[in-house]
Amino acid sequence: MASNAPAIFTVTSAVSLTGVAVAGAVGYFASRALLPKHIRWQDKYAFIWLTFDGIIHLTLEASFLYYSTFGRTVNTGTGPMAQVWREYAAADFRWGVADPTVVALEILTVFGAGPMALYIAYQIAADDPARHYWIVVISTAELYGGWMTFCPEWLTGSPNLETSNFLYLWVYLFFMNVIWVIIPLGLMYDSYGFIATAVRKTQAQDATKKAQ
Repeated sequence: MASNAPAIFTVTSAVSLTGVAVAGAVGYFASRALLPKHIRWQDKYAFIWLTFDGIIHLTLEASFLYYSTFGRTVNTGTGPMAQVWREYAAADFRWGVADPTVVALEILTVFGAGPMALYIAYQIAADDPARHYWIVVISTAELYGGWMTFCPEWLTGSPNLETSNFLYLWVYLFFMNVIWVIIPLGLMYDSYGFIATAVRKTQAQDATKKAQ
């Protein structure tokens, strides 16, 4: 008797994850080509992440926004990107039907976070300390976006999440979302240290000048 359970891994799964890996590889090789050798390891990995982040927002998530705002949905759309998003929508049904909360968050993500991520990567390459302010801004936005994506589901018993499939639960829902929590928190911690140290140093210098 044939099973009706969804396949754990499909061709679309492979294509989707390969696309994500390619975005990460672009970030890595861009860091090798554009960053000075003496750069801190924290800045190197921040550059790789932000480049990856910007590419994902401006390609993969932009395609979702296209399917969800031009009178169609992922479930009714055609083309390879629609197929990729239908794969993810099998894990979180809201992405297949253009849920208004998800679409609203993606508008901010595509048009705000995507360009900002690439701009901050440019600031890192230029060794502009102003990047630390923008890192805090984008990290806060990423954390808020993740919270507003999943908190409504948790409060209502997660009716739109498919958790019985290993790939859907642990790769699509958990891993592909938790990295947008852990990494922004790490970036905020590093930038907080930089900003706080710089401000305290300036404050101490000002106090010394006033005392003279």
